[in-house]
Amino acid sequence: MKLPAIGLLLASLVIATVSPLAARAQGDPAVAVQQAVVDDPGHAPIPIAIWSPKLQAGQAAPLIVISHGTGAALSSHIDTARALAGAGFVVVAPLHPGDNFQDDSAVGKPQWMADRSRHVSKVIDYMFAGWEGRAHLIPNRVGIFGFSAGGTTALIAVGGIPDLNLVAGHCAKQPEFACKLMVPAASDALPPQWTHDQRIAAAVVAAPGLGFTFDPASLRNVKVPVQLWAGTADQIVPYDTNTAVVRRLLGPSVDFHSVEGAGHLSFLAPCPPDGPPMLCQDGAGFDRVAFHHMLNETMIAFFRQHLGAKG
Repeated sequence: MKLPAIGLLLASLVIATVSPLAARAQGDPAVAVQQAVVDDPGHAPIPIAIWSPKLQAGQAAPLIVISHGTGAALSSHIDTARALAGAGFVVVAPLHPGDNFQDDSAVGKPQWMADRSRHVSKVIDYMFAGWEGRAHLIPNRVGIFGFSAGGTTALIAVGGIPDLNLVAGHCAKQPEFACKLMVPAASDALPPQWTHDQRIAAAVVAAPGLGFTFDPASLRNVKVPVQLWAGTADQIVPYDTNTAVVRRLLGPSVDFHSVEGAGHLSFLAPCPPDGPPMLCQDGAGFDRVAFHHMLNETMIAFFRQHLGAKG
């Protein structure tokens, strides 16, 4: 399938900002950056980027996974990755096969989100068993940050279960951006196999898509702390049918943040000067750079509280 125009524009932004990750990390000597590929037997391999603090022998750090949105890239949340690594976390970001700026072949299909949740678990496996710095990682001290489709992925990873049978009825009554992406399952299709990962001990979720599909009991039973974000100007993933549903089902313990004036794409890393205006220009008076400083600092405080890490 082909992404709608907004997805194609997002791809153009990503291409503009996907210069070598090590080069983008210049000026921050405390953070090391590397790339690798994770095997996913029976499926496409998973490219990853890793940002890590310069850890000495005997030092340990929690792990944070970043799951990007539809049509995005390893650099889509680069400022957040660098901020987390600078605060003492090891950060890994998968480039979700079938849902990135180069390949959208899985988007909207019945296995789309099931594949994404499996990617997260495979990447965690690699970090603890294959990464050269694995001796510094603390078992069961894993966090996840997900935005948009990555937010949906994060919710699945901590126990959420979407009911994709709800999509057709919802979209007939309340069409939204996600409805343009979804492809009906074949009558003989096997149900998706969701991957939950009990090693994840805290989640930050921003503007999750397909919120209206989540099985209520699955989110009510989520045991890990969740920080939830939404922008008041988000027209791509409407609050009422997505984040509001997730917020209600997670219950009063959720750490909810509503950002006045933030659009959906305001959660992407601040743009370079020549970034596409449709993606890089936020609403009048909204400062994406200032917002990201607050977003990153708030996220760091949340992960420090629930995972621990020294600045």
